Amino acid sequence: MKYFDELYEGEIIITAARTMTETDVVMFAATTGDYNPVHTDAEFMKHSMYGQRIVHGLLALSVSQGLLFRTGIVDGSAIAFAGIDEIRFTAPVKIGDTIHVEITVAKLVASKSKPDRGVAHFDCKIINQNGDVVQTSIQKIMMKKKPL
Repeated sequence: MKYFDELYEGEIIITAARTMTETDVVMFAATTGDYNPVHTDAEFMKHSMYGQRIVHGLLALSVSQGLLFRTGIVDGSAIAFAGIDEIRFTAPVKIGDTIHVEITVAKLVASKSKPDRGVAHFDCKIINQNGDVVQTSIQKIMMKKKPL
């Protein structure tokens, strides 16, 4: 675990990897109600530009959050997810792709009204097994400062 004031701008964190499965896609579709054929219809997608079903972009984004938390960096110091900016879906994530996240601490904004916390801006790049960046975003997490 790291506290807000133990992070530094420019710090790079590499997460573990995770393979996106058909089960992930089916469960996400069921949870969200997003049954778009690009995610759920294998026959339809055989004739598409991708040649197969693709993972929901928001599923990959959600998994990136889980991978960040698996690093342990924000365990016990995260207060709240404070927002997300500049989401870009730059390439498809396909069922069977293995992704990891390269996270750079882009900005640290100390709270003016509450001196025990701040918001860390994490520049997140989701990268597949081929080294392709498939998604980028700035994820903001409100974090505790180290107790005095």
